[in-house]
Amino acid sequence: MKELFAKRATAWEAAKRFLDTHTMENGTMSAEDAQTYERMEADIQAITAQIERMQRLEEMENSLKQPASAPVVERPMNGDAKTGRASDAYKKGFNAYLRSGVRISNDLSPMLEGTGSAGGYLVPEEFENQIVAGRDELNVIRPVSKVIRTNSDHKIPVVTAHGAATWTAEGGAFVESKPTLGQITLSAYKLGHLVTVSTELLQDSMFNIDAFLAGEFARAFAIAEETAFCVGTGSTNNQPEGIFTANGGEVGVTAAKAGEISADEIISLVYALKAPYRQNAKFLMKDATVAAIRKLKDGNGVYMWQPALANGQPDKLLGFDLLTTAYAPSIAASAKVVAFGDFQNYWIADRLGMTIQRLNERYADQGLVGFIASERVDAKVVLPEGIQVLQMKAS
Repeated sequence: MKELFAKRATAWEAAKRFLDTHTMENGTMSAEDAQTYERMEADIQAITAQIERMQRLEEMENSLKQPASAPVVERPMNGDAKTGRASDAYKKGFNAYLRSGVRISNDLSPMLEGTGSAGGYLVPEEFENQIVAGRDELNVIRPVSKVIRTNSDHKIPVVTAHGAATWTAEGGAFVESKPTLGQITLSAYKLGHLVTVSTELLQDSMFNIDAFLAGEFARAFAIAEETAFCVGTGSTNNQPEGIFTANGGEVGVTAAKAGEISADEIISLVYALKAPYRQNAKFLMKDATVAAIRKLKDGNGVYMWQPALANGQPDKLLGFDLLTTAYAPSIAASAKVVAFGDFQNYWIADRLGMTIQRLNERYADQGLVGFIASERVDAKVVLPEGIQVLQMKAS
């Protein structure tokens, strides 16, 4: 892994030198030089892809090295110490429900949402944790945002206009100045995913149905969530509000062109964000946008983009962490394409409890059983000034 990081760093330095020595005064290259640089950039991207594959392989190997069971280090307890969705009894009953459709016994009915045939069952805590861990690993925005768990709509008071202090003479009266308060409500929008499994696999005791469903639901939820966290339109389409939308981050810079970003505009975006927010600030954009700004230099002639030099570290842009997502808008007229800020100002509210419903009859003629998983989540930018956005020129 270290060799790959070193190889990529060397390739990037060579590409920078090539740009410096083969770029004409008008900023263009000959066709032959442009092809050479594109090959060098393709090599860097290939090494990056290899690094990502190695990282995934390393994560998988570490997971497989974990012990199958933990040693008993405490005095055994009589009975099932865990209760509710965390209990072994509920886990056993839920697994039987997945494999054969057996309804969970009535003594566990508090875990039931609606009825077993209509509403589905709340998933065991261990199963939900598997989905959550897989979803968060695949989601770029969740780990850097503020995530809360609620049982009902969550109302957040925000200051929409601040008061002002005034200089006052000794013994003089103070001038009244009231801040204006507003309120943001985080609700819950339902997100679901349907997976079909053959009856033969369900009857195979070697097939780990829990792990399969958890992985499928985690992947699907991660993609749908991150899309909404970027460009979601809110209550209009029953989804969270995204960072790159009208109610998302505050427009700090408008590009001079509809299809091109300059180095000065990236620098201006950094300083459009107030200093307190810059302490934990990060960039967020699409991979294609990163490719477009890789050649940009700051006022000192230093390339603004710097590749990560070690495993587990993000790339840097002007010294700030750079996060990429496939679901941010592409460079186009009027599009909001780069976000920079402290993403703790983007709040994600998870409503407690995921559910799974088994569909016995719908796919019976195909030898399949359907499983629908659903969660309820909402998200909003609660302080727009804490996340600045670069918007392209209208035309």
